[in-house]
Amino acid sequence: MVGKMSCSFYPLLLCLDVGVVYTISVAQFSPLLIHHPFITLWGGGLVRASLLLFTFLIFTYPGSLPWINGFEGLQSIGVMCFLCPVYISLLWVLGQSTLDQLWGWYSWERLLQNYVITVVAWLYWRGYISPFLTKMTCEKPKETSGASLKRLMAYMLPYSSRFVVVLILVALSSWGEMAIPQYTGRMADWIMNEETPDAFTSAIIVMTLMTVASAVFEFACDLMYNITMSCIHTSVQGIIFQSVLKQEIAFFDASNSGEIVSRITSDANSMSESLSEDLSLLMWYFARVSFVFFYMVCQSWKLSLLTCMGLPIIWVIPKFSGSFHQKLSAEVRESLAKANQVATEVFSSIKTVRSFANEDGETEKYSKRLDDTFDLNTKEAAAYACSTWANSLSGLALKVFILYYGGLLVTRGTVSSGDLVSFILYELQFASAVESIMRCYPDVKKAIGGSEKIFEYLDRNPQVPPDGTLEPEHLNGHVQFKNVTFTYAGKTDATLKDVCLEMRPGQVTALVGLNSSGKTTCLRLLERYYQPQTGEILLDGKPLQCYKDQYLRDKIAVVSQECVLFARSVKENIKYGSEDASDEKMHWAAELASAHKFISELPNGYETDAGQKGGLVSGGQKQRIAIARALIRQPKILILDNATSDLDTETEHNVHEALLNKTDLWSVLLISHKMSVVEKANNIIVLDNGMVVEEGSHDELLKKDGFYADMVRKQNKSSLFKEEEGANEAH
Repeated sequence: MVGKMSCSFYPLLLCLDVGVVYTISVAQFSPLLIHHPFITLWGGGLVRASLLLFTFLIFTYPGSLPWINGFEGLQSIGVMCFLCPVYISLLWVLGQSTLDQLWGWYSWERLLQNYVITVVAWLYWRGYISPFLTKMTCEKPKETSGASLKRLMAYMLPYSSRFVVVLILVALSSWGEMAIPQYTGRMADWIMNEETPDAFTSAIIVMTLMTVASAVFEFACDLMYNITMSCIHTSVQGIIFQSVLKQEIAFFDASNSGEIVSRITSDANSMSESLSEDLSLLMWYFARVSFVFFYMVCQSWKLSLLTCMGLPIIWVIPKFSGSFHQKLSAEVRESLAKANQVATEVFSSIKTVRSFANEDGETEKYSKRLDDTFDLNTKEAAAYACSTWANSLSGLALKVFILYYGGLLVTRGTVSSGDLVSFILYELQFASAVESIMRCYPDVKKAIGGSEKIFEYLDRNPQVPPDGTLEPEHLNGHVQFKNVTFTYAGKTDATLKDVCLEMRPGQVTALVGLNSSGKTTCLRLLERYYQPQTGEILLDGKPLQCYKDQYLRDKIAVVSQECVLFARSVKENIKYGSEDASDEKMHWAAELASAHKFISELPNGYETDAGQKGGLVSGGQKQRIAIARALIRQPKILILDNATSDLDTETEHNVHEALLNKTDLWSVLLISHKMSVVEKANNIIVLDNGMVVEEGSHDELLKKDGFYADMVRKQNKSSLFKEEEGANEAH
């Protein structure tokens, strides 16, 4: 019983109970009750229960206790007071002799038996019933995102026939393993009965055949199951990857790419491995438990009942003894994390540590953390030893009880010695299999629960408008922004504010402005990565969202300053998204980008690996490859976002001459911090703080002597200063 009680409550309750039992035992010999033992039996139980219940209510505070804990105390009182009456009455109903029971239920032996069984009932309650009721009454039902066992079963459904075969193989293999215990028991009987040697020979042959068959079935089962689960894992992982690629760009802005990759790969692999291994073991051991228990009941239902009563108890005891060990394990992990934090902080700031010559101080600090971890490790080792000891002792105790009770049944002739041997062997397999089920089930449940995170990507609907239908054969490339306002998610200030601009076909249009003025945002809206909150973007007079996605990707090509190459050959990078393009077209694009010459000089030419993110080529070479990748698609609108920032002056001039003079092939939208490049544009649009402040040609804007002219003057002054500084260094 639990509650807010004084320390003297339990001794008082024990003394009261003993006194009540003694009083009832004396009273039953009175003239009024001696001829009515059943009245004494049940009446004494009711009196005993009433007094104990009254004491329980006085010394506890029901208002401050959960009803579950209060019911736990009532359950303990009920077991103590009514165990003997119920047991003796049941024997009487079954026609068994109850004379000794009726006149001896109050003895010290029976009283001790009551207390032992009460403790057992309390262990059952605390270990199984109370947690279940707490979960049912206190926990709120969790909402799932569709990623549950039912969701996983939908992916397993196409392979249902394989799973049926797997279950059949599991059953056959488990049945084959039952041969050794069964025939071992028979051989024990044959030895005692001095049977002929032929019986031994036939038993060995049968055991061998069944064992070999069991191993073959197990091999076939594992092979088919693992191949099937691999197919399911590959299918699910591919579907998730495809679903992630369909998400809007804002999703990737808000999500960590490492987390996304971890979900698709690590989490999916963990789920798959857990289901492949633990679910397989769960099915395997469940089949074994079913067969073993059937054979145990066939040997002796009484011993089977004792086993079923004892196993939950020996599971609860280690649970209580291991709680302290689990707490210490958590403290050890926390202490080790603190020590690792010190090391990480020191190594990441090694220059600061070295500049202050504090190596000894950091070493001492780290040593103190390790000393704390060592102390906790020592306590954890002791707790682990105690937990292991309690586990082993409880298991041995159950085996001793089974042997003792089985020996009694053998002496009474209820079971044979061979059946007892077989039962003990079955019991060992039964206990091991049930423990394995209890170990694997939480892992399977955890894997199924973990799949909910993975399937969040499948359940998430991309926040993008539906794909359009327009894909005209001829596109002029006339772009118009009409009163466009846009704000990024999570920000309060608008990045673009009522922007109106126009990009005419066959011309070079430039966007200029200070950092964070909204230039790149205009490009992202034009690429339809985001949708404006107000206003609209027109392409050849039609809203941008009316065009098909693939059509826009073919007609609008973007080369940014931070261009990304893949860990593939230069050829594959240039043909990325245009794999069907001919080599002649690739060479043409590379020539225009001034890339063909240096590519041809690479060790393997166009087949040279560009390295991770293009790390094996220089920044300027990377930009030229990216320009060639854009040109090979022959776009109608070419967007250059500081695309030549890493090129030397001569190469940059050649690239601009090649690209800006091809306006018969494409319209160019140019963004550059170099005014010497911008001045070549037919129309220059000046942005400031998300608004269009000026527009016109280079000469027109200089005459206005406004924002653009001020930018030109500042850049010219900066260039002049750098030239003077370089001349001074040369002298």
